[in-house]
Amino acid sequence: MSAALAARLLAALEKELPAAAELRRRLHAAPDLSGGEGPTRDLVLAELPAGHVHHVAGTGALVRVGGPGPAVGVRAELDALAVPEQTGVAWASAIPGRMHACGHDVHLAALVALARAVHATEGAAPMVAVLQPREETYPSGAQDIALSALLAEQELVAVIGAHVQPILPAGQVAATPGVVNAAADEFTVVVSGRGGHAAYPHLTSDPVLALAHVVVALQHVVSRDVDPTSSVVLGVSTLAAGSAPNVVPDTAQAGGTLRAMSTRVRERLHARLREVAELVARAHGCEATVTITHGEPVLRNDPALAARAGAHLDALGLRTAPPLRSFGADDFSYLSAVLPGLMMFVGLSDGTESRLHAATFLPGEDAVRDVALAMLAGYLAAAGAES
Repeated sequence: MSAALAARLLAALEKELPAAAELRRRLHAAPDLSGGEGPTRDLVLAELPAGHVHHVAGTGALVRVGGPGPAVGVRAELDALAVPEQTGVAWASAIPGRMHACGHDVHLAALVALARAVHATEGAAPMVAVLQPREETYPSGAQDIALSALLAEQELVAVIGAHVQPILPAGQVAATPGVVNAAADEFTVVVSGRGGHAAYPHLTSDPVLALAHVVVALQHVVSRDVDPTSSVVLGVSTLAAGSAPNVVPDTAQAGGTLRAMSTRVRERLHARLREVAELVARAHGCEATVTITHGEPVLRNDPALAARAGAHLDALGLRTAPPLRSFGADDFSYLSAVLPGLMMFVGLSDGTESRLHAATFLPGEDAVRDVALAMLAGYLAAAGAES
């Protein structure tokens, strides 16, 4: 793809941005939760250019823009969060208890703008808009799409994603090669003992005490069982036991998250979590049962795509941010595990506090343009355009 064609794509995209900003407001006002994104999908489908629509993952869809042959996939998420909105804007969520608190409304509007620009630009490489459900919950919508035959049938050569990121300044985009997000799993530890009257502890096997020791011991897995150059997170975030102050319960339960930037370290964490919980509980006369729910794999950006996209970002007037990696997780990793992939992070910060998943989270309208430009940079990189 020539530089002249890339310039025509940019001009076509700029024309679509006012409509995309208006679409973002409509999407923001009508959020759908994970698994129930049908209305959001249909609203987006009505705004996309007419193309071959393939329904997938329940409430998701793939829409091909352009002719036959190899195509570039560009993904945006359909779901919102169960968060009561507190932004106060006129186009705030009209559905109590729900809001787009993660920027998915911005991503969808930007994706529509790019798809319409590709459709309007003669000679542009085919594109497949990936409308993905269930990014915020398990089971993952991206995993369902990755396991389907559609990616191969559509001859995707790469998949591109862009996500708003308030820790970066507005106008900056991180296109970082290699690992950018951690693998993320959830675990539950149930310690079973022998309950009884709290006045007679010698007649019980106290699961609360045993679980307390398990929780403390698990922290040593990070500090003593993992190479200190390999960053991991093992966090216990829920505890539950008992119903009365003078009763030793039969069971106690803890839950938390495991995150690692390496598949090998991830597997090591799983094994040690089980061993530590089971052996520490046994030392206290109890038994531990560990359940691990596998979540997203490590998200790795294709180095060549990242490098080419960085050059296009500069040419499009955005600033390339320093490398950005975090222990956040994104199920885009299921797609980038089967195709060359690139997830970019688009800055939002204007110096005021802004947090993903917060009830006050509200990217400005410039975010639609910046995300659309980032998606264009990724599309051009995957299509082999000159920068």
